[in-house]
Amino acid sequence: MASNVRTNDYLRHVEPLKHVSSGAGHASHLNAVVLGESVAAEEVDFVLPSKDFAAQANVQSSEQYLEMYKRSIEDPAGFWSDIASEFYWKQRWGDKVWDENLDVRKGKIEIEWFKGGITNISYNCLDRHIEAGLGDKIAIYWEGNEPGLDGSLTYSQLRDQVCQVANYLKDIGVKKGDAVIIYLPMLMELPITMLACARIGAVHSVVFAGFSAESLAQRIIDCKPKVLITCNASKRGSKTIYLKDIVDAAINYASQNGVSIDVSLVYENPVALKRVDTKWKEGLDLWWQDVIPRYPTTCPVEWLDAEDPLFLLYTSGSTGKPKGVVHTTGGYMVYTATTFKYAFDYKPSDIYWCTADCGWITGHSYVTYGPMLNGASVLVYEGTPNYPHAGRCWDIVDKYKVTTFYTAPTLVRSLMRDGDENVTRSSRKSLRVLASVGEPINPSAWRWFYNVVGDSRCPISDTWWQTETGGFMITPLPGVWPQKPGSATYPFFGVQPVIVDEKGVELEGECSGYLCVKGSWPGAFRTLYGDHERYETTYFKPFSGYYFSGDGCRRDKDGYHWLTGRVDDVINVSGHRIGTAEVESALVSHPKCAEAAVVGVEHEVKGQGIYAFVTLVDGVPYSEELRKDLILTVRKQIGAFAAPDKIHWAPGLPKTRSGKIMRRILRKVASRQFDELGDTSTLAEPNVVNQLIELSDS
Repeated sequence: MASNVRTNDYLRHVEPLKHVSSGAGHASHLNAVVLGESVAAEEVDFVLPSKDFAAQANVQSSEQYLEMYKRSIEDPAGFWSDIASEFYWKQRWGDKVWDENLDVRKGKIEIEWFKGGITNISYNCLDRHIEAGLGDKIAIYWEGNEPGLDGSLTYSQLRDQVCQVANYLKDIGVKKGDAVIIYLPMLMELPITMLACARIGAVHSVVFAGFSAESLAQRIIDCKPKVLITCNASKRGSKTIYLKDIVDAAINYASQNGVSIDVSLVYENPVALKRVDTKWKEGLDLWWQDVIPRYPTTCPVEWLDAEDPLFLLYTSGSTGKPKGVVHTTGGYMVYTATTFKYAFDYKPSDIYWCTADCGWITGHSYVTYGPMLNGASVLVYEGTPNYPHAGRCWDIVDKYKVTTFYTAPTLVRSLMRDGDENVTRSSRKSLRVLASVGEPINPSAWRWFYNVVGDSRCPISDTWWQTETGGFMITPLPGVWPQKPGSATYPFFGVQPVIVDEKGVELEGECSGYLCVKGSWPGAFRTLYGDHERYETTYFKPFSGYYFSGDGCRRDKDGYHWLTGRVDDVINVSGHRIGTAEVESALVSHPKCAEAAVVGVEHEVKGQGIYAFVTLVDGVPYSEELRKDLILTVRKQIGAFAAPDKIHWAPGLPKTRSGKIMRRILRKVASRQFDELGDTSTLAEPNVVNQLIELSDS
């Protein structure tokens, strides 16, 4: 069936769990507290699940996990078929549940799950629940940027609006397989539009509404959408963002590069900008409110093969050009629904809030699809977590009685810095499960999240996964096994993580190295849009026979996984993956910048910060004004989230004789680790390093 044979020794890395969960064996010396009984102080190594939580959990013990995990690896066809059968399929898949080749030496990289199965993810998110009698259940609670501005939609109301948008798209000629770009803030219209595209088989590409006109234009040029759907403006905190102006500039840029947009559908957001004040282009722009309500609230479903594309999501690459990650329908549906159910210990009574934007994969998998496939009630928040005050997050938790709160370590550290009093003045008694996403959470932030936000009674699902994986890969399951602050713990069902050395040799036991995955899983991405060669080169050529994550990982003696960050040239800033080449390209576009090299450095709030070494054109003097101008250039070309935190003037850059920039040395300089520079004798000009050190504080 598959060229990447699933070995029978896969359990060797999860076996330590048997000893850990009982407090026996080599974990017995560790200090532990039980969930709900005590705070996790600095000396605490383990937080043990409580009997009460475990008794009601979807997976209730490490023994049950090991049994399910074992079957998911030994019998993936049976394991995933049983789960897939819980969804609606117009036609069941064929005899071959999955097929794969992850080894470039054996031919083209291919992954298929449930091929031949005919389904629709929008139908499974909406119609399936309505037909089961859940039409009056709230699907989306919406909280506006300004306190007091809110709304909600039941599953029936949501389907009505999804159908209206779907009918409009069909009416203007959007067909199965056509691309639709969505550039919207966190209004209810964002998930509505995603589900509308999915209903008719259109491939949506959501672009984070913080990207610049040039970044948006890049995506327009690459996927050539039939229509672009946006908003005239949005409010983020006290700031107004004029999205329509950005869209207009992007459309103009794209047209100059041979790609035109026929229709720009604009949602009027009067709280941010009135209609009369919005710049308008007749023949291109249409108001959402003028056309969508006229369409019928029923729309036939376009039935799709499990391997038909569902969406396209661009992620930063190390070459400077964003990569269009392609996820397909059936496997993604089954995987996101299952990961949501188990990693958050989902219950039908839960009120679930994920703070991520739908412009990122987290918003796809765990704001829209994963929760709604489970019939969950989802909170969508338009604003910033500390507006108009630092306790806004917890006011929202109390207002909606949020039970599951899923956010990024960056936000945790930011709220931590705002002070405990902004948290403790709220109740938060409704909270049941906490979770983090986007980057490794440092142990001190984990403990604060657990002790202060969760009152030492909520387990934390510290999830590791990527845009490319579609859903969680390594994650705690609440109530199942002891947690170590800062560790992503053990693999999800069907996932075989391995740690390899530079030569691709699997490392055993306690070790550090490159994190890879052996074998495919249903949620895996299938290709990069229009560039399968880059897909193979980036993810499968580094270590033949494995998917290479690009992340470093440490496995401790108890089998727990600790993510150590990117090993390639991508920086993870507040959960946003930003290619160093993208930032460097923006910097050198400035007429006074001759060369630039960008590295990531540790940042107290954002996890990683952007540190840029800049060499100016001969004769141009260093100045604070120029420093600000360079940062502004990056903000304009990519977005504010990619702006360098530090510009370090560099008369020259440390390069080998072949011209390769030694980023290892730059990282040491940026981190002020001057005594750890290592061998600099291979540099073309070793003295450059001393010059950089001298200019460290300039």
